Amino acid sequence: MTSRLMPEHLLARIRVVLSRPSHPGNIGAAARAMKTMGLSRLYLVNPLRFPDPEADVRATGAVDVLQQATVCATLDEALGGTIYAAAISARQRDLGPPPCHAREGIADLLTEAAKGEVALVFGNETVGLSNEEVQRCQAAVSIPTNPGFSSLNLGSAVQVLCYEARLAAYSGQRLPAQRGVTPSSSRAATLEEVEGFYGHLEETMITTGFHDPAKPKRLMPKLRRLFGRTRLEIDEVNILRGVLAALRDGSRRT
Repeated sequence: MTSRLMPEHLLARIRVVLSRPSHPGNIGAAARAMKTMGLSRLYLVNPLRFPDPEADVRATGAVDVLQQATVCATLDEALGGTIYAAAISARQRDLGPPPCHAREGIADLLTEAAKGEVALVFGNETVGLSNEEVQRCQAAVSIPTNPGFSSLNLGSAVQVLCYEARLAAYSGQRLPAQRGVTPSSSRAATLEEVEGFYGHLEETMITTGFHDPAKPKRLMPKLRRLFGRTRLEIDEVNILRGVLAALRDGSRRT
């Protein structure tokens, strides 16, 4: 773990700051990206249009994040009370904090989140963050995109960083299970149950004339290796034995 704080408490200390966003749809997309990863604190610095119906539409279930958003006149105001801020930028700069990739940068951010409020700072969709804005931050973080096509939508960039933050916050712990998902797996089959399947398989192959136990003698070892490459579940064993039973009954009727 990054600290002794619960993961959700670490995530609650992260502000997502959008500086001078020009498209309300991107604000909504950012809010949705945040909520899917357990973040909720959105700060907007001098947005061109907000609130706006387009932001609500793009939020798709995360309108509450928009309703609780803090609108600020300056980046300094948005960063008030924080102890650490990471500027998200694809451009290399001569001045400012040393750059690092998203995963490394998020690890450092969460280390600081154990001590106090922190922020992820994203720039305008067209021009990104200014040099002055980057210099307000203690880290410069980039997303390692394809060098031949590095353009990321603002909402997508927020999604990537929030995802990395969630993974890092839960490092070493089991992520919360998705609600309303019906498990498709069953328990692992026991050794006795798997051996029962192999016996049933060999008996069926002999009964149907597919297999002569005298030759070749390597058929069953190869089939064991085939099924041994996966951990058979009890439901899978039951399905396979049901297929064998149907094949054997069909062979007897003919």
